Amino acid sequence: MSKPKSNRRGMALLALGLALTAGIAARAQRAPAAGCQRAELAGEVGAGQSWTAAIGGGWVLRLLPIAPGSAGYTGWDVVVDREPGAGYPDALLLASPPYGSITEREIGTTFGLRAQDAIGWNPRSFRFLTDPAALREGQQLFPLVAQGQKTAESEKAARRLMELAAHASAGQLRIVDARLTAGVADAAPFAENWAIQAARTQHTTLPPPEGKSSARGSLEWMRFKVTLWLPSGWKTPSGMASRRGLCLE
Repeated sequence: MSKPKSNRRGMALLALGLALTAGIAARAQRAPAAGCQRAELAGEVGAGQSWTAAIGGGWVLRLLPIAPGSAGYTGWDVVVDREPGAGYPDALLLASPPYGSITEREIGTTFGLRAQDAIGWNPRSFRFLTDPAALREGQQLFPLVAQGQKTAESEKAARRLMELAAHASAGQLRIVDARLTAGVADAAPFAENWAIQAARTQHTTLPPPEGKSSARGSLEWMRFKVTLWLPSGWKTPSGMASRRGLCLE
């Protein structure tokens, strides 16, 4: 029996994303550690709400609520964007494959994760573009990769995306505290370790609304700290804590 078209497309996206991830990691390991501007931010965000902070150079870091959809997802996407918004995909998504699959940039009850699993995956690491020209080029290349069809054109686009992402900056988000209702489903096999590690992330478990538990549970609130390793000479906004240091590769 042949696999459904949607499954084949998802597997193709995952394969391309994994190839991009492996290529970026290999290039990072070869790259010498240079000086960076290490910046730190802190914030909190509630269910269905967004959070935004300027990081300099016309760029902003956002946490955007994940669309609930028919499955009632909760949580947030970590996004690096221009101010005003430059459209989809953003500078973080482009530099942080795999695409169309479970990823560290999405803190939510998607891809089979329960709320407690999502906070157990802590901290979250990501990469993001800081060159507006690279963002525009990456946005043009992305549809060729996201279509999920392996062609000469899509492979060329994937290689170019890998080259752009290899020069991206690094970031990390650590969940400091959270409030959630726990999911009652069993942890997915790939999430069992995060389920165990959830106890290491400070959090409060709330009773389910109207006493009705759900398989995934829900993320209701999160306090977090973000560290960004920005290019040397980057001018951070006034009041944003930053200092010179080695880049995180």
